[in-house]
Amino acid sequence: MKFSCTQENLHQGLAIVSHIASKNINLPILSNVLIKCDNGVLRFMTTNLEIAIDCVVRGKIEDAGEFTVPSKLFADYVALLPKERVDVNLEGNSLSIACGSYKTTLHGVAASEFPLIPTIDRKHRIAVRVADLKKAIGQVLFAVAPNESRPEISGVLMKFVPGGAEGLKVVMAGTDSYRLAEKMLPAGGDSGAGLSEPISVIVPARTVAELIRILGIFKDEASGPADIEIFIGDNQILFAYNGTEIISRTIEGKYPDYRQLIPERFETEVVLEKEELLRAVKTTSLFSRTGLNDVHFAFKSEHPIHVNSRNAQTGEHAVDLEGVVTGKDNEVTVNFRYFIDGVSNIESEAVTMQMIDGMSPCVLRPVTEGQHGPDYLYIVMPIRQ
Repeated sequence: MKFSCTQENLHQGLAIVSHIASKNINLPILSNVLIKCDNGVLRFMTTNLEIAIDCVVRGKIEDAGEFTVPSKLFADYVALLPKERVDVNLEGNSLSIACGSYKTTLHGVAASEFPLIPTIDRKHRIAVRVADLKKAIGQVLFAVAPNESRPEISGVLMKFVPGGAEGLKVVMAGTDSYRLAEKMLPAGGDSGAGLSEPISVIVPARTVAELIRILGIFKDEASGPADIEIFIGDNQILFAYNGTEIISRTIEGKYPDYRQLIPERFETEVVLEKEELLRAVKTTSLFSRTGLNDVHFAFKSEHPIHVNSRNAQTGEHAVDLEGVVTGKDNEVTVNFRYFIDGVSNIESEAVTMQMIDGMSPCVLRPVTEGQHGPDYLYIVMPIRQ
């Protein structure tokens, strides 16, 4: 095996794949990156047996072959090289690397010991704008349960819904049972061809975070109009973009039917200016009770919206906000951290709060041109007094 490429291309390829390669006592090979030169294409591959990353790197191949070397060491070394051409040559069980006056030898392991990277049947192609997907992930990932005590909510729900003339819709959701975020985004025009029924998968939070990290490496390319392709297999999902593929297992189990938590009708609806709402809740939160993080809202028609919190040790705070209250008088106490997370991810200048009473879920939505934003909603469970 022999190839050469620029330091920038080599560095980018290793930055993409090396993050998931980690030390494993039982399988030391998992800390290595597989370098493969085949059919004129240079590829880097890593896996932790849950996620696998396959990245095409631009370079010139002189001799085909494959070999594995420690991923982190290789990536750290290449990052420090001057921005010149890097020549790589396999000599026995070592990789010879030369860049200008820099020369090194990396010991490695034969490629035959590297685990097989799974493949997915690419029957249903789903294309989504990269910028849209990045934004959507940011709006739901924070709400995912941080541990795997309940595996079905330790990932992001991705639901692909055929929409007839409107085209395929992608619905993403995250919850930890105390709050829930849902985002809906359109897919490309030819997405999901032949898909007649909705398909739902639960993607591990680590996979979704890794996807965001990798898209961030591409920077300018990923902020443009380019699409990312998504393919669903048996207990697997594949994301493909710009010569890079991320294959991950999906989480088995049934995602909670959160739609049944959303009432068809609400007793009280309140519209508030987003930034003023955030400022009021943040200042009031300074006087919330430790561990409870409680902030109390009181809504009365024809009156300012009252926000307050009281802490026996530090004091109390109250503020009145201007807003529009529709329906009956109501009040609710919520966890301010959960509340701020949701409001911060609403993109409109105004926010709608909808509720039945202080014991029922509080629904937050964006307000755009006087209408409720149909593409994002956030549910926060009340603190029962």
